[in-house]
Parts: sequence; structure tokens; C-alpha cells
Amino acid sequence: MTAHVEVLDLVAQMKAAERAFVLATVVRTVSVTAAKAGAKAIIAADGTIVAGWVGGGCARGAVLKAAREALADGEPRMVSVQPENLLAELGVSAGESRDGIRFASNMCPSKGTMDIFVEPVLPHPSLVILGASPVALSLAAQARVLGYHVTLAAPAADLTAQPDADAVIDGYQLGELSDAKRFVVVSTQGRGDEVALRAAVATKADYHAFVGSRRKMASLRAKLLTDGVNAAAIDDFKAPAGLDLGAITPEEIAMSILAEITAERRRGQRAAQQPASRE
Repeated sequence: MTAHVEVLDLVAQMKAAERAFVLATVVRTVSVTAAKAGAKAIIAADGTIVAGWVGGGCARGAVLKAAREALADGEPRMVSVQPENLLAELGVSAGESRDGIRFASNMCPSKGTMDIFVEPVLPHPSLVILGASPVALSLAAQARVLGYHVTLAAPAADLTAQPDADAVIDGYQLGELSDAKRFVVVSTQGRGDEVALRAAVATKADYHAFVGSRRKMASLRAKLLTDGVNAAAIDDFKAPAGLDLGAITPEEIAMSILAEITAERRRGQRAAQQPASRE
């Protein structure tokens, strides 16, 4: 098996495991370079190269920097490593970006040029649902269609049907979750509200919500505060969950929650896509 095939095999494995990483590919070389076009490397979320190779120290620093940035914003980028005299001819400096290309200086004696495409591969957004209510089951099914990795946690005895989820946990001890942008919804609706809410509070997420009235959430908040749970963590919850669409059925309520999650998920992307002011 060639190194190229081994890298692609590992890409498939890491994607299946819902792990974040960067695939760096040399797309062009000029003159003498350590790596040639087609060379690939996998860069893990901690910045280590776990497989493959895209050259030595001449390119490594620029590629790793671009990889960290790509994992942070989810956007691919092109890195062009060139000797200083060629950068000067182009009228750019090391670290400068132009037309979507980040330029870096090649200080190695070879004085070659390498263009490397840095592509982030992020896990599916994670939706963690606590509860086995009709809203919880509908939310899981709808979220799967929209590409979420769904974890449903509830006592097995509470489940009246097999949930449409990637992972099902018996009870509310969530354990280790995938390293992804995460959304947490408590939809117990009277069955284990307090214990589920405790587990949700302890779970880091970009969005927390509780399917229930403000009055019910206030009552649960008072209990948790008495037991020493951090007030700011509880107040981070949206209650009731979902956009105010006038939803009535479990399916409609689930849809309103997913609409709210989608708005939160896309918030940063919308801001990045806004054109700069011309004023």
C-alpha cells in the first residue's frame, strides 16, 4: 500500500470517528522542493502531523499556521511558499494574503516554490438530546436529515420506540462526546427534568435549551441553585426552546428548535459573508 493510499484510508477513518483534522495537499511545485505535487498530510486538531508529508521545515511552519486557522473558521486556504526574491517580484511580503493566497517565505537553500491547499475536515455538528419525549424523538429524526450527529440520552425504560440517532445512551451520563460544534436540548417533559438538566449544564455547548415553560425552568433553576449549580450556566439555557412559530405538535416544536439551532450554527458564517461597508 502506498503512502498516498494510507493517508486517504486514515482520512476515511477520522471522518467516521467524527474527528476534526486538516488535509494538506501540495498542488504545485517549481524548481527543487522536498515534496512534489500530490503529496498529502493529515494534521490533527492539536497541530501534529499524524500521517503523510508536505515537506520539511521550509513549508511546515506556514502550513501548520494555516491549518490552525482553517480549523478555527472552517474555511480552506491556499499557502504559497516562495523564496524572498520571487515574493519581492510579486510585490508581496511573507504573511501577506492576496486573492485568497497566503504567502510565506522559503528560507531553505533549495529556493523552490510550493503551493499547498489546506482543507479543514470538521465533524458533523453535534446535537445532544436528553429525554425520550415525543419532541425529543422528532427532533432526533429531523436533525439527522439535516446532517447532525445525534446523541439521544434517556433511561431505556422511557423509550417507547427506537430513536433515529447516531448514538443512544441509557440514562443521562453523557461521557465523552465528539469534538464538534455542539447543541444541547433537554426535552424530558416531566420525566427526569432535574437530573437531565444537571447533565446538560455540565456539557459544554454553543447552544443550550429546555423544552418547557419559563415558569417550569424558573422552578428547576431555584432547585439547582440551592444545590450549588452555577447561576450563569443555568441562565445560558433558552427556555422555552425554539423560535416562536406558534408550534403545537411535537413535530412542529422540533422544527422550531432546529430552526433556532440553525440560526445559531450559521451566525458566524453569515457575518463572514456580509460585504464590507463602502462608507
